[in-house]
Amino acid sequence: MDLKLLGDHLAKYSGRIKGDPEKLKKDLDERKERIAYYQSWNAAKILKMDEEDIYEYLSKLWAMLIWGNKHYKVDKILLENGLAVFRDELAQLVWGNESIVDKWDQFRTTIKGMGPAMISEILCHTHPSDCMLWNRRAYVGLDYLGVKNLPRYDYQMTGKKYNELSSVAKDIAIEMERFGIQKPNLLTVDYFIWDELQVEDKLSQIYKKKKTKDVPKLPDDKLTSDFIHDEVRDKIADIGQWLGFKTYIEKKVAEGSRVDAVWETTIGNMGRIIYVFEVQTKGSIDGLIVNLLKSMNNPAVQGVVAVSDKEQLEKIKRHAENVGDLSKKLRYWDYEEVLQNHEALELVNESINRLGLVPDVF
Repeated sequence: MDLKLLGDHLAKYSGRIKGDPEKLKKDLDERKERIAYYQSWNAAKILKMDEEDIYEYLSKLWAMLIWGNKHYKVDKILLENGLAVFRDELAQLVWGNESIVDKWDQFRTTIKGMGPAMISEILCHTHPSDCMLWNRRAYVGLDYLGVKNLPRYDYQMTGKKYNELSSVAKDIAIEMERFGIQKPNLLTVDYFIWDELQVEDKLSQIYKKKKTKDVPKLPDDKLTSDFIHDEVRDKIADIGQWLGFKTYIEKKVAEGSRVDAVWETTIGNMGRIIYVFEVQTKGSIDGLIVNLLKSMNNPAVQGVVAVSDKEQLEKIKRHAENVGDLSKKLRYWDYEEVLQNHEALELVNESINRLGLVPDVF
């Protein structure tokens, strides 16, 4: 990390907040309120949460700003995980005695539909001295400061990496105190990153398409492969939702065919149109072909999409080219493009939803 660059920005930030006591008080009050709220949910209280409690708990997160209809997102999390499982895993994540590395990996492995932004925000609000808030803005700020090996995508944020980055945030908090900012914690660091380190060229660079040689191949180890599979699957569903489709994951669409993600819409009184997606990170290509072929037994299925890296997609094309109707309907989507498209749409939705044009209860 470039400590001189950090110091330059801390000097400006410190001077600015001292010169605007009203904003400083507003920010301090907001931080205290959020910390007090999330710390009020002890383990016993979390284990007694009902669906409305969980909605209130999650809907307050800044990470939920990308969802105009927050009830949709929360309902989907509960549907995919179950109320009891979600409560147990949340209590363990927030108040369990294991290391943050183990708790993070356990929660990420078990709970569907929640990424690092939501998880880290809960941890940061509850344990602001130890846990940082990680999101796109944190990536931009730390990248600007020269922090190396930052996780570009959700699947790269392991418990070990999150713990390392929380240590970096603690170093920033120490430097903040040296510049006269009183009793900074890691939520204070997040406010600093948000207000001071969102450098324009870095924000524009984040969406530039990577050169082919820089695009990583899918990894061989099963744990990482599973993380990527689930992240891509979930983000395909998110993209469909933002485009106006009803979306499902792990959905049975025909006898013998359960697919990773589905986009569904209804056209007037003409019936349903379904698009199915299969994400291939490991496993048999022949199995993928057979599953997609069976899905076409549902007459509502109008398109099938294989999602993988470039190398795997070429293999899938070769396997599918002589498989009758499948070759005519099969489309191919690079998983890196899925992640990039999701990120761009996420930014658009967050920006629009900040305007508050449509109330959440509408």
